[in-house]
Amino acid sequence: MSETETVSQPEKSGIDIDPRLLEALVCPVTRRPLTYDKAAQELVSPTAGLAFPIRSGVPIMLVDQARKFDPVKAA
Repeated sequence: MSETETVSQPEKSGIDIDPRLLEALVCPVTRRPLTYDKAAQELVSPTAGLAFPIRSGVPIMLVDQARKFDPVKAA
C-alpha cells in the first residue's frame, strides 16, 4: 500500500441488535449481562471495563478484541 492510499473505515450504521441475542450474551470475563451501545456498535460490560465490537452484525466476544475503558470514569 502506498503512502497516498488510505484505508477506509466501515461506516457505523447503528444497526439494532436482536433483544433475544442481547439477553443470551454475557461478558466472558464477569458472566454478567451486557448493555448495547448503538452509536459505538459495541456490547459493553461496565463491571469489567470492556466494550466488545460488533462487526457486520456479529458480536466479537473475544477479550483481546475488546476496547478497555475505566468503568469509574464512564459512570
